[in-house]
Amino acid sequence: MKISLITPCFNSEKTIEDTIKSVLMQDYDNYEHIIIDGKSKDNTLKIIEKYKKDYKGRIKIVSEKDKSLFDAMNKGIKLASGEIIGILNSDDVLDNNHVFKDVAGAMKNDVSIVYSDLDFYNDDLTKVVRTFKTGYGSIFKGWHPPHPTLYLRREVYEQIGLFNLKYKISADLDLMIRIFKNTDFKSKYLKKNLVKMRAGGVSTNGLKGYIKNFKEAVKVYRDNGISFPVLKNIYRSLKTIRQIHSAKDVSN
Repeated sequence: MKISLITPCFNSEKTIEDTIKSVLMQDYDNYEHIIIDGKSKDNTLKIIEKYKKDYKGRIKIVSEKDKSLFDAMNKGIKLASGEIIGILNSDDVLDNNHVFKDVAGAMKNDVSIVYSDLDFYNDDLTKVVRTFKTGYGSIFKGWHPPHPTLYLRREVYEQIGLFNLKYKISADLDLMIRIFKNTDFKSKYLKKNLVKMRAGGVSTNGLKGYIKNFKEAVKVYRDNGISFPVLKNIYRSLKTIRQIHSAKDVSN
């Protein structure tokens, strides 16, 4: 099965090269990498062009203004031609060179959703600062997988829809609630890491980021008819606190 990997980016010159290299190292050839650039003003596009030939035709590049990160993701989903769609942000990297093979191998026996555990790293990807052990759970009790590890069959988006742009921070949570409320989709949890995610970002950047994320996440729960939205989101926050542990040095 063909995998479409979408990378939204904007002024990502410090990290986009790591992202690209992690895609090019995959030992699975049937993929396309769709990079949606929001008209970067730094060297992001130059770096992308530098590696364009290495993709051997398996890359699509769009550079235009967008409304938000999630708007860029929606553009990428609309351009995707693969049966499987994943999203890799421009400051994250695929964990190893078997990620695509593992995902494609898991998408059997009517499985429509694949997700995994996730490690958060420091900026230079040498220390783990937080570990997200996903497992199985109920979306109605505040559980959800880490969005960067989520790979979906195309028909999931066709049935559920794209990211709702009225949410500036938690549109990924809204999408996952809509997906996992639908029990017709068969999912598979891979007890391994698919992505190395740099800590930070709009929803995880310090106390201010958590407050903004908390408020919007409560609205997402409420809008989706999930009972006790504040309590469910407190559960999510407590789980995050438990995930933070002593930094683990992973440098060579």
